[in-house]
Amino acid sequence: MPDEKKLVIHIRELTQKYDISLRELSRRSDIDIARLSELASGKRQRVNIDYIVRIAEALNISDIREILTLEDK
Repeated sequence: MPDEKKLVIHIRELTQKYDISLRELSRRSDIDIARLSELASGKRQRVNIDYIVRIAEALNISDIREILTLEDK
């Protein structure tokens, strides 16, 4: 049986790399700060793909791997 994987959203790393607050990312992406916080802490297991697109647009990211990765559980 293949190793199980989990999707990891790199919100904290992105806010540090782009030197913006979670609140500013929320404003730029038009995603509720509570949702971003849940994604950042790993409390939210499912992510709306539209959120990924909005984060990419807000930070001018063209490589989705900067936002999320698949990692071993």
